Amino acid sequence: MRVAIHQPQYLPWLGFFDKIDQADCFVVLDNVQYQKNEWQNRNRIKTPQGWQWLTVPVHYRFPQRLKEVEVDDTSGWRRTHWRTMTQSYRKAPYFEQYAAVFQSLYDMPWRWLVDLNLAGLERLATALGLPWAPRIASEMALTEEPTQRLIDICRQVGGDQYLAGSGSQHYLDLPRFEAAGIGVQFQRFEHPTYPQRYGAFEPALSLVDLLFNCGPGSLASLRATRRPPGPPPEADEASRSPQA
Repeated sequence: MRVAIHQPQYLPWLGFFDKIDQADCFVVLDNVQYQKNEWQNRNRIKTPQGWQWLTVPVHYRFPQRLKEVEVDDTSGWRRTHWRTMTQSYRKAPYFEQYAAVFQSLYDMPWRWLVDLNLAGLERLATALGLPWAPRIASEMALTEEPTQRLIDICRQVGGDQYLAGSGSQHYLDLPRFEAAGIGVQFQRFEHPTYPQRYGAFEPALSLVDLLFNCGPGSLASLRATRRPPGPPPEADEASRSPQA
């Protein structure tokens, strides 16, 4: 059984869902330290002026874990995000078909960032046509050391293969996986090109861009350039995307 493990991100990019699609079991890693100014509380969409951040304001004190980070829900960010998304995609071919999926996300208040991210992931995976039944790392008894924690997760969910992100080759202790009887394969995501508004194609955006532009054909677009998992990628491949 192939296991993928990833921190819950805010409205993630295509590569995140490519990993979900290739895994037999997806585990949400919510009990690691929050990473400021990365992808846990923000992502990018495309506007007439180019790509733009959608950032969720949070209350954070180092070294809080991701599951402990609270959303600053007094700042009006939900209204701003929905207005920006609507202005950017209202003329996209499939905006009307998926608008309610995201509007419902912004209609409700959120206290915890992890709850917001999980709700967004569920909506995106369902709209894409992927099953969404994640396991939650904070509900497991795990070792703190990073490599051993991943091995522990694989063992607890019955996995014998770990699907790693392309950028993780620099910190994974592969011999320890081998000693534990767990094979490691690396995701080799090739970003597809699809019809997109506002000029030249911009890769590595939130999946919302693909859904609004390609609708029911989004999953086929995601899979169109897929390469099967393999050995550790070359360094240039690992750095190809800012979200790898």
